[in-house]
Amino acid sequence: MSPLHVEDWGLMDYEDAWDRQKRLIVELDEGRSPNVLALLEHPHTYTLGRGGTYDHLLASQDELAKRGIRVYEIDRGGDITYHGPEQLVGYPLLLLCGQRADPRRYLRDLEEVLIRALADFGIAAGRKAPYTGVWVGDEKVAAIGVKFTRARRHKGCIITSHGFALNVNTDLRYFNLIIPCGIREYGVTSMEKLLGKRVPMADVKARVVHHFRDVFSGETEGDADKPGKAEGRPAPATES
Repeated sequence: MSPLHVEDWGLMDYEDAWDRQKRLIVELDEGRSPNVLALLEHPHTYTLGRGGTYDHLLASQDELAKRGIRVYEIDRGGDITYHGPEQLVGYPLLLLCGQRADPRRYLRDLEEVLIRALADFGIAAGRKAPYTGVWVGDEKVAAIGVKFTRARRHKGCIITSHGFALNVNTDLRYFNLIIPCGIREYGVTSMEKLLGKRVPMADVKARVVHHFRDVFSGETEGDADKPGKAEGRPAPATES
């Protein structure tokens, strides 16, 4: 895979992050941007993917307004999910070609990144067929929803956007207002709930970046794996 830049977007409104992804897709296609892994958190937000339905949103408009929760209909796959503080969101903006331009492989690779990162904290996570995401038993700890855009200037290549949401110290009560991913029979969990203690977000980011590089490019960079803050359009924090 081409060089990867890791960018920390901090706490960002969902719409601003979505707009930034759209710009990066164009820049990637035109060769004006490297591959990017953006790490961030969102304010309290529900998003409905292309397969989503408002039947899975259990809160009234009044309740949403009272709680300050925004709702967006977006262009990723999947159903409804929650984003909020202390949840690590990752948006890989990648130009994938050849054997890498395989949507199923890409989803499995994202799962693998998170499974390995969770193992570093002593959490034995895995997959749960036929669902996408990362699970611990019958509870989902990380949701995945992505979009693939056909590259115009790179024949046979795709550009990825959207990505994963890993519950670190997430307030799980917000999942009670939706049917997460449209799955009624199983629950959700967080690293904090599984370990019985809060987990430093910086440590989780470092392990996710480490394993992302390993799974997607076969490279690890030691201290360079740590994502950095940036202002405006984030400057690259690392480059492999």
